Amino acid sequence: MKHFDLVIIGGGSAGLAAAVSAYDSGVRDILILERDKELGGILQQCIHNGFGVHTFKEELSGPGFAERFVNLVHQKYITYKLNAMVIHMNDNKTIEYVSPDEGYVLIKAGAIILAMGCRERTRGAIAVPGYRPSGVWSAGTAQRYLNMEGFMVGKKIFILGSGDIGLIMARRLTLEGAEVKGVAEIMPYSNGLPRNIKQCLEDFDIPLFLSHTITKIDGLDRVSGVTIAQVDERMQPIVGTEKTFDVDTVLFSIGLIPENALSEEANIEMDPKTRGPKVDESYQTSLEGVFACGNVLHVHDLVDFVAEEGRKTGIAAAKYINDQLNTGNVIHTVAKEGIGYIVPQKIHPVNLDKTIELMFRVRKQYKNVELVIKKDDEVLRVIKKKHLAPAEMEKVILKASDVALCQQSLSIEVVEDVA
Repeated sequence: MKHFDLVIIGGGSAGLAAAVSAYDSGVRDILILERDKELGGILQQCIHNGFGVHTFKEELSGPGFAERFVNLVHQKYITYKLNAMVIHMNDNKTIEYVSPDEGYVLIKAGAIILAMGCRERTRGAIAVPGYRPSGVWSAGTAQRYLNMEGFMVGKKIFILGSGDIGLIMARRLTLEGAEVKGVAEIMPYSNGLPRNIKQCLEDFDIPLFLSHTITKIDGLDRVSGVTIAQVDERMQPIVGTEKTFDVDTVLFSIGLIPENALSEEANIEMDPKTRGPKVDESYQTSLEGVFACGNVLHVHDLVDFVAEEGRKTGIAAAKYINDQLNTGNVIHTVAKEGIGYIVPQKIHPVNLDKTIELMFRVRKQYKNVELVIKKDDEVLRVIKKKHLAPAEMEKVILKASDVALCQQSLSIEVVEDVA
């Protein structure tokens, strides 16, 4: 059985950034396992600009962003395997993978970084009525077909869900000559970034139907139309509000799910809110020596944040390999009123350097509110916010000295009715 000091599962932005930072922290025996035919992950199909502003201080396309990290992997001679599908991971850090070149391979890791990314929710996840004609796609799959394989998925399109991939595909398909009839969103607000609403819908006069959902997909061999309807406060269609559209294609952009089959198999403690592993300040999961970062941990807005999280995780894994991580007192983060989740879920103050970054999302849209951060039951900080939305991940940076005095918990809550 082969042994590696560090095995990284996933060669996207999180995995590549983790590999580079672990190498720079002194770890040389690294293996990246990537199931696709090339490194870069989802970035390779995101040909639009907007990546890298935080990481490289310039605006890059998805492939351009990926290339920067791939080049660093090559320069440092970090070992990687392509077309390598991990099929099992045990709680003793034994990994099984298969590939066309090597067949079945069993390896042992000193430490593991989970960076498998996420997958799309499909039509079946929300049980849209209708037949099963061709022409129904997830937005990300349509993006790959168009941008990487060169195939148009349709001519007359309707999109359900206002996630960023769906918004970007509305623009992309329009530029390729398709007619995008509209985008329906079941929530009363968009789940995409404001800049994508402006640049992908408003700039192309594509209508956005908030508080609407698809109630029926028509067509036998091929999609021939869709019916949408307004929904009430219980998300139920309102009779008499139906609208029909003549389309040949429907795209679903209805959310992402962290790809955590391997995590669950290894009995790693999971967070039901993020659907990713629970981690500490070092991104270490409940299984000692196994770390998680990027979209497998929680779904991010920007790839720059994914890469930054990967960078921190690579450094933390290197510390673990060199026996430099400690335990000691544990404090827990608590998502209170208005907060959906907080990452990390627990903190060992002894491992903090200067600061700790708490990442979180709110449950609904807010205007003119306060974020109240409490240490145990004592108010530590109050932050005024003009706008908060579930689509935008928020961050709070606290001093290590503040956290060191905490005994049990750090909490965040939204306080409304602020004068």
